[in-house]
Amino acid sequence: MAIFYYDQNDINTDLLFPGKYTYGSTEPDFIKEHLFEDLDPEFSKKVQAGDIVVAGSNFGCGSSREHPALGMKLVGVKAVIAKSFSRIFYRSATNQGLLLLELPELVDFYEEGMDVKVDALKGEVEAGGKVFNFPPLPTEMQNIIDDGGLLEHLKKTY
Repeated sequence: MAIFYYDQNDINTDLLFPGKYTYGSTEPDFIKEHLFEDLDPEFSKKVQAGDIVVAGSNFGCGSSREHPALGMKLVGVKAVIAKSFSRIFYRSATNQGLLLLELPELVDFYEEGMDVKVDALKGEVEAGGKVFNFPPLPTEMQNIIDDGGLLEHLKKTY
């Protein structure tokens, strides 16, 4: 498992998935190929299932395009931990089944190379031997994430 650490605020959706590709294709391989292209050109080549993204405040600001959240879900990102998230990105990520954790203390504490372990059920993240707690997700939100996104949750539930 790798940690992708971006020590910056206001990482917008164009950095996560360039807007010029929005109408190019909705195929998973196309989205994966261009994920984080303008933020970290090596991300799509290096990211693996179970990896975690750590970043500053207002992560995902910008447009309402679902490609960034969908892309991270497609490549298997386990969680994004940030100081804060834009509201529209937070909703989009939840709809895709991507776990977002707002833990500003952890982001301030984090240093490159630290191991990070997320236990969503316990409501804790361990980084560099220190435990950071967060309130458990509401049951319905946890079910959406567990089911792989809102659409899959609705299919399963109804």
